[in-house]
Amino acid sequence: MNWFYIKGILMLAGMNLMAVLGLSLLTGFTGLFSFGHAGFMALGAYAAAWAGVRMGLPFLVALLVGGLFAGLVSLPIGRLTLNLKGDYFCIATLGFGEAIRLILDNVQTFGGARGWPGIPIRTELWNVALICVAATLFMVRLVNSRHGRNMIAVREEELAAKTVGIDTFKYKMLSLFVSAVYAGIAGGMMGYYTGFLQPKMFGMARSTELTIIVIFGGIGSVSGSVLGSVLLTALPEILRTFAIWRLVVYGAAVIFIMISRPEGLMGGREITLEAIRRLVRGRRAEAEAGAGAGTGVGEVRR
Repeated sequence: MNWFYIKGILMLAGMNLMAVLGLSLLTGFTGLFSFGHAGFMALGAYAAAWAGVRMGLPFLVALLVGGLFAGLVSLPIGRLTLNLKGDYFCIATLGFGEAIRLILDNVQTFGGARGWPGIPIRTELWNVALICVAATLFMVRLVNSRHGRNMIAVREEELAAKTVGIDTFKYKMLSLFVSAVYAGIAGGMMGYYTGFLQPKMFGMARSTELTIIVIFGGIGSVSGSVLGSVLLTALPEILRTFAIWRLVVYGAAVIFIMISRPEGLMGGREITLEAIRRLVRGRRAEAEAGAGAGTGVGEVRR
């Protein structure tokens, strides 16, 4: 397989991972389902392209501008919608995502529905990997901090969290802000990867894809978000030999895994260095016990 093809898949997986990490914080750790994160990706993509192309800012600074712009937009959206309960918040975010797409369709400054061509190609594998590693480490630190534990408390039982003094609205806002920043950076990387932006790139299908990856990897698992992003980005390409049937097979595979393992790949668990060490020690002990039994040492000891 061509290295450039593999590199392209890895970069797409990294861009998906950035958006999925943010959505995982909102959905997996705070318990708020969103179907509008493609809207935050669109805001970040256009803001980052504007900062880089029109203002001449460096690539990483432009991505940060795109992420912060998406995060700032999330604040009034959160103020208006986070008090909604259950499915109503999900519906509100769905409307937000579609509204952003329709607005960008009619803003001729960015090319409208025809799109914005001529964006320089600056997204490379090394900077995608660097950004994803930094974002993953930050997310791990966040969810293991007091703030992350408070978000998990909101997810488990919001009323009980309020009873013990947790400002649930504040932590919902924080979760939405961080997830929007991540989505905005992901959108910026996508714009500088394709060299072209068009509003239909950020439709409802994109939001649905991100939610599927979060659920597939495991609700409340950063490791699951990483595995889910890599597997579900690569799977359609692995199935390309099925031609027009590949997306049908892809959908069937996702449904099968979700039915057979509804908690996701990781099921809320994490891959840590300590867990890997315990696994290695357990395997080594089993191997030594098997070797001892094979040489008759076990019988002598008895």
